[in-house]
Order: sequence, then structure tokens, then C-alpha cells
Amino acid sequence: MVRALDDLTDWRYEGIIYRAKSDPNYSEKLNAIYAPDVVQGNDGRFYLYYNLSGDDGFNAPISVAVCDTPVGEYEYYGVVRNQDGSVYHRTLSGDPAVINDSGVIRLYFGWALPIDKPRNKEEEELILNVMSSVFKWSKERILAEPMGIMGANTVELADDMVTITSKLHRVVPPQMDAKNTSFEGHAFFEASSIRKIDDTYYFIYSSQNYHELCYATSKYPDRDFEYRGVIISNGDVGYQGREAKDRLNFTGNNHGSIVRVKDKWYIFYHRHTNLTNFSRQACAEEIEILPDGSIPQVEITSCGLNGGPLKAEGEYSAYYACNLTNGNMPHFEVPKEAKGKTPYMTCKNGERFITDIQSGTDIGYKYFDMQNVSRISVKIRGKGEGVFQIGTTFQGNDVGTITVEPHENWKEVFAEACVPNGTAPLYFHYEGNGSIELLSIVLIKVEEEEAKSIKV
Repeated sequence: MVRALDDLTDWRYEGIIYRAKSDPNYSEKLNAIYAPDVVQGNDGRFYLYYNLSGDDGFNAPISVAVCDTPVGEYEYYGVVRNQDGSVYHRTLSGDPAVINDSGVIRLYFGWALPIDKPRNKEEEELILNVMSSVFKWSKERILAEPMGIMGANTVELADDMVTITSKLHRVVPPQMDAKNTSFEGHAFFEASSIRKIDDTYYFIYSSQNYHELCYATSKYPDRDFEYRGVIISNGDVGYQGREAKDRLNFTGNNHGSIVRVKDKWYIFYHRHTNLTNFSRQACAEEIEILPDGSIPQVEITSCGLNGGPLKAEGEYSAYYACNLTNGNMPHFEVPKEAKGKTPYMTCKNGERFITDIQSGTDIGYKYFDMQNVSRISVKIRGKGEGVFQIGTTFQGNDVGTITVEPHENWKEVFAEACVPNGTAPLYFHYEGNGSIELLSIVLIKVEEEEAKSIKV
């Protein structure tokens, strides 16, 4: 766990706070923890809610661990139960979220497949077979739940933090039940999160489209939620009308929520590395909550928690890139024919870099406070031979050109730059033969060049 308190520029690693093996239900088929959440109970202690996941993940209960501090070593506490003491398991229980609402403990959870409502008996039977196969639930068990087992749900918990004290309420429907509702096209998939801002509840979740974090609002914690929009997409899909086919990165599932630090709000989310949904880069963007309670979608940038554009000086890891595309980036899964031809972020021997950069690849960094930038360099290696065109517009060439030649080891290659002062992005467009890797970019200011010449 990492902690920043009120200073978002000063993070520290707190170590592992809990292990899946601490849960007595841990096994070869239940060996991972997905998307947990922590809340402070009315007794002052901190409670960690999670599901064990794995080959049998849809049959795991919602488990709870407890600790005296939010970043200490948690101990297994128990599972969420019905009032008769039986383990709760009426619906899918993925990605639990929890809030202490002025002393009332509210638990939110759920999961859903992105499938439409069956149109006839044949489709109904087919979907039932799919659900039974995926979730490893009997058809009888699935049909026994009157609301359906998929969707986002909420219950209230007693002060013991595990006993359910209310009815089960559905707050956001799955795709199967979203037609003709405000959620149509952005129905619930996973990643529940709940916030209360003044007198309004904000439910943040990952939608059927996977790559986006959406939000719904209500004056009530357990009903009447209405879809309000997308907060962020890890491919900038939807931002300023961008279509899915024009995604600016590999897109996959998304988890996160909104957080207020002092007087500013942020959305924390993740995008993906290594072309898989299971390698994730934690990110954040500042957002704005308007007077009507709406949150305009924000674009993904390289600035994160910087509080403004990055200084246009010094070295920046390739991992700062917020756009990485060859014009045909995959979504959720990488087709066999795309492997080895699709750029992606990765790491090896302690180095983080972008690999499989081939002709037509665009790498974007947004934004920099450009002041007297005179040279730009890249640290590259690989068998590629061509040019990096550098621009302040997508696929532009108004800043400079860097010649790319084959290098077995990292090599810094420079270009004279012509960058107007002011806030601007930097895009690197590669054209050439073969594949290269990018470790970092370096921006050098005029005064730095002059200082070097004086020393010489």
C-alpha cells in the first residue's frame, strides 16, 4: 500500500498489508484478491473488504480483514453473513465497496457479463448455459434469484461489520436489464465504488464497455440512481467525441474512484501495460464537479497529480506517455496477428520502457510548460532504422526530427528543437523499418546549453 496524505507529490510504499493466504478459504482455485476497499468502522478500526478470486472466484464469499490503522498488517476477521448466520451468496459478489455513512455501514458489490436480454426461449437457454459455465453455479441456483444474479447491489451492515441488516437492493443494472433505462450503453460490469458529496450519492463503476469509469447519482443510497456520464476512459474513447476505433492506447478493464484532497477532486484509475488486463499502471487526473453535480469527462494526460503541466526540462521516463498507438490498438484481448506488432509499455531488469515500436507508432506526452526548449533527445535501442518526427500536434512535425539507427544498447539521440513557449503536448511519430524501444525523452533548455558551452 502507498500513502500520500494531503501532499500528492510525496508518496511512500507501506509494504504488503494483507495476503490472500491469510484467508482460511484460500486454495489453489481461490488464490488472489481483486479490487478490495477499506472503511473505518464505528469502533475506530479499519476493515478491508475483498473477494478471493481464481478458477472458482464466483463462489467466494465477501471476506473481511481488520486492522487498527489503515496501512498496518490486517488480520482475517470473517465473511459477510445473513442474520441467521449463513454466508451471504445470493448474487455475484465481485469488487466490494463500502462507506461509513454517518454511522451506517453500506456495502456495495456485484459483477455482470456484457450480454443482452434474451429475445426468445432459445437465447434464454443459451445464456443460462453460459452463465452456469462461467460462474460454476447450477441453473436452479441462478434462476432462484428474482432480481437476477448480475448487477450492482447494496446492503446495510451491523456494527459488527459482517451481518447484513437490510434488504438487498439493486442500484445499477447489468447490460441484460439496461435497455430503455438511463444506463443503456453504459450498464454495470464491475468495480463498485461509492461516495457521498453533500446530500448526493455518487456510484462509480466500470461499465459494459470495460475501458471507462462511469458514475450515477441519487439522493438515496439504495435506489433511484441515474446514469450521469463517463469520468474517464483509459483510451480517451468518448473524449471530445473520439470513437472506439480511434482509441489512443490499448484498452481494457478499469477500476478506480474519485477522491477529494483539500479543495480539489481527482479520479484515480488504471491503464494497461504488457498488452494484458492483468498488468496495470496506476494513474490519476484532476476532475471538476460542476454546480449541477455533473462531472465532465477528462482526457488522460502525463500530468497526473502534478497540479499543472510538467516542466519542460530534464529526463522523463517513457512510462509518462499517455498516448501510445499504432492506429489500430486492441481492446481487451490482443489478436494473435497483432502480437509483436503492437507497441506497449513493459519492464525488464528494473527498467521501464516502451517496446515493439514500429513504423506508424505514435507516442504522446501531455502537457509540458514549454519555456526556451532548444533540444530534445530520446534514449532508444533496437534494430529499427528511420526517423522520429516530433510535433506539438498528433502526427505533426513542427518541432524537429531525430534520426533512428540500429543500436544494441541504449543510445541517446538528439534533435534541435523549435518549440514555441507555452503549454503544449509532445508527440513522437516513428517512421522506418524494424522495431525499436524507447527508454526516456530528455528536454534541454536554452540556458542549459549556454551553461555547457561556458564550462567547455
